[in-house]
Amino acid sequence: MVLTTVALLGLAFSLDLLIGEPPNALHPVAWFGRLVGTLDREWATSERGQRLAGVGIAILAPLVPAAIAGGLVFALSEVSPLAAAVAAGIVLFVTTSLRSLLDLTETVVAATERGDESGVDREGDLETARERVRGLVGRDTSTLSPAEIRSAAVESASENLADGLVATLLPFALLAPLSLPAAAAVAAWVKGVNTLDSMLGYPSKPHGTASARLDDLVMWLPARITAAAIAVARVDPFALERANAWAREPPSPNSGWPMATLACVLSVRLTKPGVYDLNVDAELPTVADGERAVTVVGQAAVVAVIVAVVLATGSTAIARAIEGTTALPEAVVPAFGAFAEPVLERVAWRPAEVAS
Repeated sequence: MVLTTVALLGLAFSLDLLIGEPPNALHPVAWFGRLVGTLDREWATSERGQRLAGVGIAILAPLVPAAIAGGLVFALSEVSPLAAAVAAGIVLFVTTSLRSLLDLTETVVAATERGDESGVDREGDLETARERVRGLVGRDTSTLSPAEIRSAAVESASENLADGLVATLLPFALLAPLSLPAAAAVAAWVKGVNTLDSMLGYPSKPHGTASARLDDLVMWLPARITAAAIAVARVDPFALERANAWAREPPSPNSGWPMATLACVLSVRLTKPGVYDLNVDAELPTVADGERAVTVVGQAAVVAVIVAVVLATGSTAIARAIEGTTALPEAVVPAFGAFAEPVLERVAWRPAEVAS
């Protein structure tokens, strides 16, 4: 059971490293986004009526991808356990994202470097950075300086690590040894909740209030685990204590934790003008800081994968204890190492360079 889960993690992350985000036409999350788009309308004439409609949306909409993912894996399990396992791994792949996050952050940081330099193309490169960073944040970027653009990219990298990877990875790993259909369903459900919040969770949309509250509840633990993973990746055990001073500055009850922790481990200031200011005694990120942020986020993702394997091992141990045996496969460690090696190469695990 652990070996199967580790193999599925390896499949999902291998696909992510090789392919990145599938095109929208083929991406199930984009399909769900189109469904959410049809729900984004006026359901009642009063704000209270809109909020009540939003409760129904928050409860029912995420069940659609969960039912499809879980039902597909269950149906395939009746025909071929191997096909069901592959399908579950693909569900994990499409509900997580790492390579695209790191690549886009790197692209934005590089564009700001060119925008900082003197020359005829300076403004063009800065506009490129402003355009690309919109793929990471929803704020107005038209007046941001190069350093503020880098801040936005670094903030988003840490926040998206939580909702784009950790939030679906950990429950999948916990449930996969017990039930692949359940693991696929919960990963799709969490991604559905995240998507609802990203599309409807704005103060101007009363029908998105329930979705935003549900996302706050779902993300409470993943956000804090992500913050801890960042601290572990940077080998900075006191980072969480320092981050505690700033973690509640953002309006979200969760996003401040990974953002503040990354700000503290990098010793940089991260800010959304007029909304929050994290680690205010430091300077805004330089290009080198942005590059270090990409490395630390990648390393934190590896830490999260290790946590996922530990959860899968514990889940298997509980299941086997119930069945009357606690023996675990001795091949777990080499199997994990075989799939982790390309991930480690991708994020370049070099603590000495990160510390520089």
